[in-house]
Amino acid sequence: MKQTITTELIRNLPPGPCDIWDTKLAKFVVRVRPNGKASYLVARGRGCWHTIAAVDELKPHEAREQARTLLGEDATHRTHGRDPIAERKKHRAAQTSITFKAFLDDHFEPWAREHYKRGPETVQRLRTIFEDLFPVKLAAIDAWTVEKLRTQRLKAGKVKAATVNSHLTMLKAALAKAVAWKLLPAHPLTEVKALKADKTGRIRYLSPAEEQRLRAALIARDEARQQRRDQANAWRRERGYAEMPGDNADHLTAIVLVALNTGLRKGEIFNLRWTDIDWSLAQLTVRGESIEKLEGSKSRQTRHVPLNREALETFKAWRPEDASDSYVFPGREDERLDDIKKGWAPVVKAAKLINFTFHDLRHTFASKLVMAGVDLNTVRELLGHSDIKMTLRYAHLAPEHKAAAVARLVAHGA
Repeated sequence: MKQTITTELIRNLPPGPCDIWDTKLAKFVVRVRPNGKASYLVARGRGCWHTIAAVDELKPHEAREQARTLLGEDATHRTHGRDPIAERKKHRAAQTSITFKAFLDDHFEPWAREHYKRGPETVQRLRTIFEDLFPVKLAAIDAWTVEKLRTQRLKAGKVKAATVNSHLTMLKAALAKAVAWKLLPAHPLTEVKALKADKTGRIRYLSPAEEQRLRAALIARDEARQQRRDQANAWRRERGYAEMPGDNADHLTAIVLVALNTGLRKGEIFNLRWTDIDWSLAQLTVRGESIEKLEGSKSRQTRHVPLNREALETFKAWRPEDASDSYVFPGREDERLDDIKKGWAPVVKAAKLINFTFHDLRHTFASKLVMAGVDLNTVRELLGHSDIKMTLRYAHLAPEHKAAAVARLVAHGA
């Protein structure tokens, strides 16, 4: 039958099977199948059809525009002696033959390295976590396959629900790029929902006694290093050798004090340059974007963090005479520092801190602010959280606010 394909027609489609040919655009058709499902199609030749989409995915005018584009491409290609139908069949065959591993190797990894701050790490995690998907055709990955893998990992007991959710988000993001690059017709995991998990998560922060032990361990470490340096130089002087230059201070104590007083992430501290510190305003800038890779804040938003007295004195004591635009805490050959595990682990052990990581210094900074009565939005801004939900994890550390709210009931009831 022939009829103008409109929204009203789509709402009241006749029972199938039948084809409805559009009166506005020749070869544009709505096909109703025996089961009642209907799709937009384009007739591209004798017995050859191209499905545009299901009728509930596009409005009639949107489908008609796609049909017009397809028909126009066919006309253009025919004038140049090309077979667009054969080309599309070949392209679809190539798409369906791509495995998940080939997708990571040839498509996602090159893109991630250029556009993700931690592109290589992201790709490596995908390879490690979803290795079982390597031989699977990209088009064959579906909700059931991923649900099965997720269940197996949970039963093994090696990961928690929150970790599995994080890995699912990573996989979904990768497959979303496959859809954007026309390697998949639609996202296969839209129906896979995150598991119920504790959103507050672990918040480990230093008690006053623990912080005192940590500071004492750092001082003891620096004194021991200085003593070894003095002994080595005395040995050198006796034998007429040149003494070891400079003092015995290294970056660890300064980095820990900066973390305790600013709440910066480890990577943000490693990224700091002397030009990021404003001495007159007593504040530092965490750059959202930078020319060099791997720099900038996690949220990619620039923020300014005020420096209290201890943080300011730490930077001043550490600053070299020729600071210029160099890294505040440089690694080898003045390159960006990449780790402090070798020095950090013995200090944690010496301070007798149980289940404590460097990132927990950031939790300590935030927790102390909240317990001091600083409002959560200010804490959010200082931490650089893009969403207040992240900062709400510290809300329980301000019990006086809840106590005051409950106390009002007594006041009103009196």
